[in-house]
Amino acid sequence: ATLLFVYVTILTVMGYSGATSKCASVGIQGIAWSFGGMIFALVYCTAGISGGHINPAVTFGLFLARKLSLTRAVFYIIMQCLGAICGAGVVKGFQQGLYMGNGGGANVVAPGYTKGSGLGAEIIGTFVLVYTVFSATDAKRNARDSHVPILAPLPIGFAVFLVHLATIPIAGTGINPARSLGAAIIYNREHAWSDHWILWVG
Repeated sequence: ATLLFVYVTILTVMGYSGATSKCASVGIQGIAWSFGGMIFALVYCTAGISGGHINPAVTFGLFLARKLSLTRAVFYIIMQCLGAICGAGVVKGFQQGLYMGNGGGANVVAPGYTKGSGLGAEIIGTFVLVYTVFSATDAKRNARDSHVPILAPLPIGFAVFLVHLATIPIAGTGINPARSLGAAIIYNREHAWSDHWILWVG
C-alpha cells in the first residue's frame, strides 16, 4: 500500500514540478487530491488486511493508545518505510533525469520559512490526521453508528487532502515519515536530509 501511495503521489509531484507552465499542471490542489485520494482508496482496500496502516505516525499513535502491539507496530513501520523506498525507486526508474531535476518529491522547508515553522506545520498537520483516524475508527462510534466503518476511509483521506492544501507551501507536507524517508533515500541529496528530522519529530 505504501509503495502504491508513494508511486502515485510522487509521480503527481513530478508532473507539477516538471511542467513548463504551472497553470497547465494539476497545481497544488491536484497534488493534495492525489495524496488524499490515494489514502482514501488504499485505506479502503487494506483496512480488512492490516487496518489500513500506511503511515508510521498513525501506527505509532495507535501503539501509544494500546490499540496495537509493539511487535506489530515495529513490523508495520519497517514495511511502510521499505514500501516507500521501493515506490520512490520505481518513479526514479521511469525517468531518472526528470526525477533528479525536480527534487524527487523530497520534503524540504521552503525558502522564507524557518525550521520552527516547518516543525509547527508538521506537528499540527500530523495531529489532524491522527485525530481523524482515531475518530473515524473509534469502536464506541462503530457500535453506535453502523455507517461509520464503511465511511472511515473518507474522512481520513479528506483530512490528508486538507492538510496538504495548508502545508505544501511550507515543507511539502510530510505527515507521513515513511513517504518522506523513501523520497529522501532515492533522491539522496544533501538538502533532502537537512530538514528530514522535522518530518519524524513532527
